[in-house]
Amino acid sequence: MKWDGISEFVYVAEYESFTKAAKKIGISTAQVSRQVSALEQRLNIKLLYRTTRKVSLTEEGNVFYQHCRGVLDGLDAAEQAVTHLQSKPQGMIKLTAPVTYGERQLIPLVNDFMVQYDDIEVTALLSNQQLDLVEDSYDLAIRIGKLRDSTMMAKKLSSRTNFVCASPSYIEKYGIPHSLTELGQHNCLLGTLDYWHFKESGKEKNIRVAGRVRYNSGYSLVDAAIKGLGIVQLPDYYVQKHLESGELVSLLDNFREPEEGIWAVYPHNRHLSPKIRLLLDYLAAHLSKP
Repeated sequence: MKWDGISEFVYVAEYESFTKAAKKIGISTAQVSRQVSALEQRLNIKLLYRTTRKVSLTEEGNVFYQHCRGVLDGLDAAEQAVTHLQSKPQGMIKLTAPVTYGERQLIPLVNDFMVQYDDIEVTALLSNQQLDLVEDSYDLAIRIGKLRDSTMMAKKLSSRTNFVCASPSYIEKYGIPHSLTELGQHNCLLGTLDYWHFKESGKEKNIRVAGRVRYNSGYSLVDAAIKGLGIVQLPDYYVQKHLESGELVSLLDNFREPEEGIWAVYPHNRHLSPKIRLLLDYLAAHLSKP
């Protein structure tokens, strides 16, 4: 009895339509409506606002939906775990990721994953624009930093740290900035943004910088920094080996912002298939920092 109307309610909430929910489930619209109404009566709670144009969740309905969605996902996962227990992961995975991070960090791991699972196919679009996963039918996207779209589910794969650094030759010639305001006295190597991110007195700060160089390539900026053209702020995967070799020196460490998350995001109403879950676990294991 407790399960009656649950799946009908979830699909009505996600499609904002009794008709579309009925089509998804394969029953009549009237039957969906009866099941949801019976569920509301049983709970003694109004779950949905109904108008001739739109169906939307009440506050109580939204809370109930979040729990019900998790329950249905769990049931799907249990069923698929049994169904696929003896089978190899197979089929297409469609993903998107930022260009440089995708080229240098992500895709080599995806290739390693495909070597292990030869029935997997992958289509990847590397773009620095945030694409619409639902409209363009992507299984997942890799995103860095703060997540702005609350309608997506997310799994943290790793993190990155931004370093401000310069070459020993630059430091010898121009000195070291000891405060954020002193950056204005230095040649800063710019990427696509006119400001750098820091944390001062517990607060995040964006400091506008300027200089002779502007490249939309992290590796070009690294090369310029190594050759003494200025100070640069870049993520660890650009500069870590150069910091370890001494070609670059880390600056303003007391003002370094906290690590940024590297996330896999996917639509909240799309259940993760075993192949996607397996890929995410693989990426998390190989991208995570020691």
